[in-house]
Amino acid sequence: MKIAFYGSSLLSSYWNGAATYYRGILRALAGRGYDISFYEPDAFDRQRHRDIDPPMWARVVVYPATAEGLESVLAEAGAADVVVKASGVGVFDRELLEGILARTRPDAIRLFWDVDAAATLDEMRADASHPVRRALPELDMVLTYGGGPPVVEAYRGFGAAHCVPVYNALDPVTHYPVPRDGRFASDLAFLANRLPDREARVEEFFLRPAALLPGRTFLLGGNGWDDKPMPGNVRRLGHVGTADHNALNSTPLAVLNVARDSMAHIGFSPATRVFEAAGAAACLITDAWEGIELFLKPDAEVLVARDGQDVADLLAALTPERARAIGRAALARVLSEHSYALRGAEVDAILRSHAARAREAA
Repeated sequence: MKIAFYGSSLLSSYWNGAATYYRGILRALAGRGYDISFYEPDAFDRQRHRDIDPPMWARVVVYPATAEGLESVLAEAGAADVVVKASGVGVFDRELLEGILARTRPDAIRLFWDVDAAATLDEMRADASHPVRRALPELDMVLTYGGGPPVVEAYRGFGAAHCVPVYNALDPVTHYPVPRDGRFASDLAFLANRLPDREARVEEFFLRPAALLPGRTFLLGGNGWDDKPMPGNVRRLGHVGTADHNALNSTPLAVLNVARDSMAHIGFSPATRVFEAAGAAACLITDAWEGIELFLKPDAEVLVARDGQDVADLLAALTPERARAIGRAALARVLSEHSYALRGAEVDAILRSHAARAREAA
């Protein structure tokens, strides 16, 4: 089957946390015989910050972020068997969705793939004319980056015919343990861009422990933190390209995951960083959210903190031996249950099942 996928970016993870997710799932689908074209706009300076070359397993079309550029890629939707509009492209999102629905063949599968379901659902609740809300009757299904039962129920309540979470995972081709790198030596490392609905949680789960443990070293990677006041034992890295993620995860005593407010609220939403860290056999400390045990076992494969004091206590008590044991257990778990190969098989089964039902109905 041919897939036309309209998303934010496959080639760049710059201000684009979904890149690893797209790469893992689409690479797995290509390995199952899918012919994939990925359409991404030349926007947000991402093309100047590419962290992979165009891959062999997908045709990537970078189009100008103009009305003419949009028209050029929408013209190709009619040739695909599966057409995907992802959330958060960032330019022409409404026009992309409406254009895809207008140009897709009647027998093609039309998907909305939501990589930020909490935000999309909040927008739909506030706006009865939201483009996704209006498009749901014409879409065959919604796939989501996470969210579990709360997101499925919410989408069905808005009229989605089908909604299936397809969770983040590990791609062992790109994320794996590497030797320690002195650039990332620290007691606790945290990698995330600065976003409004995560900042208060970062203050609690990262900056507060740094203040409580002045003798320990803390490392912060990601965009947007330059003007944020921080304790003196926090070292800023700025943007960290994916080529350095393995070293950043493999080097510190522990690494931290902090969910955005909305993701923590709905639960069942492990960030890509969770699996990247586990893939590098890192000892992960995460803020508490419902559903964590579906992915990693607390106290054995991951450490879970309710607040910043918990993070400080966990870090103060953590020995290198226990950190290594937790990291090894996490790696074994994600390799066996949470790889992108498995997620690709899941998506393949979803698409083939829908196609079979459509043929029977016809």
